[in-house]
Amino acid sequence: MPRSTNALIIDGYVDEPACLGVSPYVSPYIREVAGVLIGHGYAPRYVTIDQVRADPALATSPGRGDLVVMIAGLTVPGAYIGGRPATLTEIQQIGILLRQPTTAIGGPIAFGYAPGGGKKAIRQAIAGFDVTLSGSPAVALDSWLLGGEPAGAGDYSLTDPWAAAGAGIIGGHPAFPYVICELETATGCSRATVGGCSFCTEPFYGLPRYRSIEGIAEEVAALYAAGARHFRLGRQPDLLAYKSGGGEFPVPRPEALAELFSAVRENAPDLKTLHIDNINPGTIARHEDAARAALEVIVAGHTPGDTASFGMETADPAVVAANNLKAMPDDVFRAIEVVNEVGGKRTRGIPELLPGLNFIVGLAGETPATFDANEAFLRRVLDAGLLVRRVNIRQVMPFEGTKAYTENTLGKHDARFRSFKEWTRKEFDEPMLRRVFPVGTVLSEVVVEVPGKPSFGRQMGSYPILVGIPLELPARAVIDTVVVDWGMRSVTALPSPVEVNTLPAAALRWIPGVGKKRAATIAARRPFGSVEEFREVAGETGIEGVMRF
Repeated sequence: MPRSTNALIIDGYVDEPACLGVSPYVSPYIREVAGVLIGHGYAPRYVTIDQVRADPALATSPGRGDLVVMIAGLTVPGAYIGGRPATLTEIQQIGILLRQPTTAIGGPIAFGYAPGGGKKAIRQAIAGFDVTLSGSPAVALDSWLLGGEPAGAGDYSLTDPWAAAGAGIIGGHPAFPYVICELETATGCSRATVGGCSFCTEPFYGLPRYRSIEGIAEEVAALYAAGARHFRLGRQPDLLAYKSGGGEFPVPRPEALAELFSAVRENAPDLKTLHIDNINPGTIARHEDAARAALEVIVAGHTPGDTASFGMETADPAVVAANNLKAMPDDVFRAIEVVNEVGGKRTRGIPELLPGLNFIVGLAGETPATFDANEAFLRRVLDAGLLVRRVNIRQVMPFEGTKAYTENTLGKHDARFRSFKEWTRKEFDEPMLRRVFPVGTVLSEVVVEVPGKPSFGRQMGSYPILVGIPLELPARAVIDTVVVDWGMRSVTALPSPVEVNTLPAAALRWIPGVGKKRAATIAARRPFGSVEEFREVAGETGIEGVMRF
């Protein structure tokens, strides 16, 4: 009996220090694996773990073919809106369910698994799967299909053609065309020779290997032809180091970044989103002039509303030293200032590029005073009038092979960790959101991800703000909105333009200054013929410029 030419790719979602592949993001691993399968004569079909949860038959139906490849694994778990990564239990259940076809599992799951931050990741065989793909999933899969070992390091001479060949797989994503294609520019860590940060898995990939602009351009062209319009230069530990020389903190090369952004735009001329991810604050602090010039190139080439993710980890110098971290608190503060100076200007009301801060709890050397230092640092940022897009706080998930696996303070300061997180949400996040997204800020093309009343959605991009809309809207609805209020990690917004005469009465109260009682009066006095008539009842609101009568 001839083997089936069908194959199935299950996206269990990945999240690493330098790669995000949780819906609506599609990781490079998925597209490269699709390219390998196509090259071996298969017709791959693509489903996400969310789809499999809703309908297990998607993974077990005869149409899946003789080969199933699953990609999964988290090394920096977070909070997710668009999708929920596969748990180890689910991965094993899927492997056992599949039984008959040949099955392979790959991705960061090969490094180990933990149910969440604050737990050690345990490396183990994944029950139910015939083989674990070690190293680069695509290279390992190709080797295995050729009869070799299921292992192999990343090699852009191999993966670049596969990435382009597999670009069309994105059309199978349930959120398509509202997917963000994570573009790889490099793997590895420039600080690998000195061990890297104590907790990080990126040094497992060795010293940096930079992908060619030609390879990136060809993949972007293929993705664009497949319908992609949203991109992020996200699969790298420090975009400022792209194509730079050696050393622990390479000097940025603005001309290389200019060529990169130009190539992406030339091959995706009508793109809607072009954002970035990781920026090393230590690079900015050590090479301020070159870094400033590189950031200016990014702002000239990207789309507004972008976030430069800073792996700060802690504001305690003792913890920085004990864990070989990238930058001291004063270095990070200066990096925040530089990004604000270059990227703080607003385009259509939205800041061009802002820093995002990552804190990690449970590192070696941490004491109760560490949390005092963290709070003092954030207070300093607020007092200086600076803008920060978001603050992520997570507990370390140590992996075997990292220093943090044996040297950490897990579980020692749980109460102080919780109080620090609560303090940040109340005392820092909400005031900062008011500063970054003032009343009247228009957030265009918000994609509804959680339907209901209220509905929740986000713009496409890097760390987009969660938008609560006090209306019942269907999933995948796309609307323009205007900010009217703030929570600790989200904003409340109304559809823009604000149709005062038809907006449901329950939503009228969210117009700034209106409230429940005045909303009832407004509803009773409708329709209004002009802003002036509306002001007589509602007073000044700050969003008159986006009202329609």
